[in-house]
Order: sequence, then C-alpha cells, then structure tokens
Amino acid sequence: MADAMGRRRGEGIYSRGVVGWMLFDWAAQPFFTVITTFIFGPYFVSRMTSDPIAAQATWSNMATISSIIIAVLSPILGSIADESGSRKPWIAFFAMIKIAALCLLWTAAPGSSVAFVVLLMVLATTSAEFSIVFNDSMMTRLIGQKDVGRVSNIAWGMGYLGGMIVLISVVLFIAANPDTGRTILGAIPLFGLDPATGEDARITGPISALWYLVFILPMFFFTPDANRGKPLAKAVRSGLAELGSTLKEMKGRAGIFRFLIARMIYQDGVNGLLILGGIFAAAMFGWHTMEIGIYGIILNVIAIFGCVAASSLDRWLGSKFVVVLALLLLLTATFGMISTGPDFTLFGLIGLPIETTDGLFSTPAEKAYILYGLLIGISFGPVQASSRSYLARSVSPAEAGRYFGIYALSGRATSFMATLSFSLLTYWTGSARIGMASLIVFLLGGLLILLKTPYPAAHPAKPLEA
Repeated sequence: MADAMGRRRGEGIYSRGVVGWMLFDWAAQPFFTVITTFIFGPYFVSRMTSDPIAAQATWSNMATISSIIIAVLSPILGSIADESGSRKPWIAFFAMIKIAALCLLWTAAPGSSVAFVVLLMVLATTSAEFSIVFNDSMMTRLIGQKDVGRVSNIAWGMGYLGGMIVLISVVLFIAANPDTGRTILGAIPLFGLDPATGEDARITGPISALWYLVFILPMFFFTPDANRGKPLAKAVRSGLAELGSTLKEMKGRAGIFRFLIARMIYQDGVNGLLILGGIFAAAMFGWHTMEIGIYGIILNVIAIFGCVAASSLDRWLGSKFVVVLALLLLLTATFGMISTGPDFTLFGLIGLPIETTDGLFSTPAEKAYILYGLLIGISFGPVQASSRSYLARSVSPAEAGRYFGIYALSGRATSFMATLSFSLLTYWTGSARIGMASLIVFLLGGLLILLKTPYPAAHPAKPLEA
C-alpha cells in the first residue's frame, strides 16, 4: 500500500516533500548532540555543580523522569494524531515548548538552581521526542516500502551531519579551556563568552533552538501532511479508543509485539549510551568542553559513514540484519569502555602507561576509549534508523500514528530502567563504571529477543514466551 501511495503522490526519494521530511532529523539532532550528549550534559556534570558523582546521578534522574512522561503520553498522542489526521500542528506546538526551554538553558550558570535546569531539560526532551513521534508517522505516507530503509538511514545521517556542523562550530569558535580562556584555535571565544562561568556551554541551548527553528521550516512548507480528520475533542476520544483496540489487537500480531519488546529493551541500552557516555568520559578523564566536543565530532563523522553504509545494507539485506549487526558492535564498544581506566584497558589485562603526551587525549587510556567510541559512532545511527524502517515496513499508513506512538513507548517505557540502574549502582558502589556496566544487560537482552523476531514484523511469529 505504501508503495502505491508513493507512486500516486509522485514522491521520489529526493522530492521536495521527502527532503523536507528528512530535514527534520537535520534540525532536531543538534539538541541530542550538543545538549544531551557532548557539551551541555558534561558541563552540567563537571562544571555547573561541585560533585561530579551526584551530578551524574541527577542527570540520569532527569532522563528517567523524561522517559516516564514520554512512555505514558507518546502512544496516546500517536493515536490522537491518527484520528485528527494532520501532524504538523502537533509538531509546531511542541517545537515552541522545546525552543523556549533551550533558550532558557543560557541561565544555567555555575551555582544556579539545579532543579530549574532539570525542569528545562525535561521540557526540551519530552517535546523533542513527541515531535519525533508525529514526524516518524508521516514516513509511511511519503515513502514506498522498498526505499523506506534507505531514506530513514539517509535522514538519520543528515541528522548527524547537522549535529556535527553545530558541534564543530562550538568546539572551534566557542568552547574554551577554563584555565586559559582560549579556544582550540588559540583565540578568545566568539561573542566574548567566558568559559569560567560556563558561557561557552550554556550558549549551546540558544544555538540549538535557533537551528531547530530554521531547519524545520522546509518540512512545514513542502512536506504533504495527511488530510485533516476529526476535530480535536472527537479525535482525543476516538484516539484513546483506538489505542485500546490497538493494544488488544497486538495479541494477534505476535511479530510486531515481539519486535516492540525487543526494541524496548535494546533501546534502553542505546539511550543510556547516548545520555551517559559523554559524562562518563568527562568524569573519568577530566575532559572539558573542548575535549568532549572533539570526541563528539569524531563519533558524528563516523556515524555519518555508518548511516550511509546502512542505507545500502538495509535495502539489500533488510532492516533486521542492520539492527542485529549494530547491536553486536554496541555490545563490544560498551564492554571496552567500562573495561578502561586511567592506566589500563580490558579490566587490566592490558596495562597502559599513565604518562601524558602533548595535545588532546594525551594518555593511552584516552586513545583506547576513543577507539571503543568509534564502534558506538558507526552503530548508534543505523540501530535507530533501521529500527524505524523495520516498523514502517510492518504497518500500514492508516495505523502508523498509533504504532509509532507505541514504538516511542517501546523506546522509552523502560528506558528509565537503564538510567535508574546506572544511578542506583553508582550510588551504592560509588563507581560510575559499575553503573555503566548495567547497559550491557539491556543491549544483550534486546538482541536475543530480536533474533527470534520475524522480518517484517507483520509476518506470523510464535508467542513471545515460546
């Protein structure tokens, strides 16, 4: 059906409508790259507060709260979207909340209210994820099933490119060493920003907001939306009823149910790596904005190549092959990262000299950590993009909103378990390394369930307990 609809609409994969849809990922990614993972998050842990261990747990708790809200509301909103028809008004509503919250991150100076910053991050994170639900559900109406994996991976790669451009700009021209006040180019940061008060990290909030505002406009201007359906009040009532019917219906769609359970578990591990990987490195090696930013650039460059390669693999070998391969690489990377300390890797089987050399990432342990990070870079784009196309090949356009809402739930319903596991283990043991080790359980558990899941997931499957 999706192929036929794509042909009737005349939508090739590089039409204005499809390119506008792909630019949503380009617009949205800098929030996840520079705010959540590589710049603002590590700043919150290492410079905004005085206790890095407690700050890591607080950041993890913020992600837990956001995940619970997303898990509860995403399937409801997706079902309402199916009944109301158009997606763009919802995206615009949540864009306003996200942009306002990001701009207010400028106020997150050292010693300022941690609770207020956590509130802003919860608002920005939930709004970003709700917008993704509506954007993803547009995919089945725009793109034929033959090309959906290719377009999904290309869009994800465009997102990483956009995030990398913002990250490179911050690292080269804004991020500075708090001791010298100079950027990596040896210059004073743009706009006279003071790294001693965290301005070089805090400015990433308004920058990400402006980027998002500018680059979601092509989607609004050029991407066709579904026809307007029921009025909001009726859409809410019927959407909730449809959600209940869909949840009951899934008992007879064992393949989709199994896929969503697998994705729920392994995405917990992926989210944990994205949220905690940067702050884990910042705390272990004492990296500042400059170092963590360059680390992020390296990962994003590799991620772009990973998505490009996966766009072809997805078309030739299928979404399931790409997701399984990516999960194996993520497991290897996570094991390597938690096995590395200031003077060793592989839990001490390989000792590393503690002496430093000139320049960034000056110890052998830091270089080893970056090598493991490359495996994450090449994998975390494809595992998410091909998961998205896995579901798109398994549902019809008419039910895409509610299933992508449940898909968002499956990515968030228990994601608080990964960050909560990190927080609890870190509190109890005083070791962030032990906390990070819990991510292996989620990645491996999801992989084992996925191996027994049909592809596409709409095909018959044995019950999950079989």
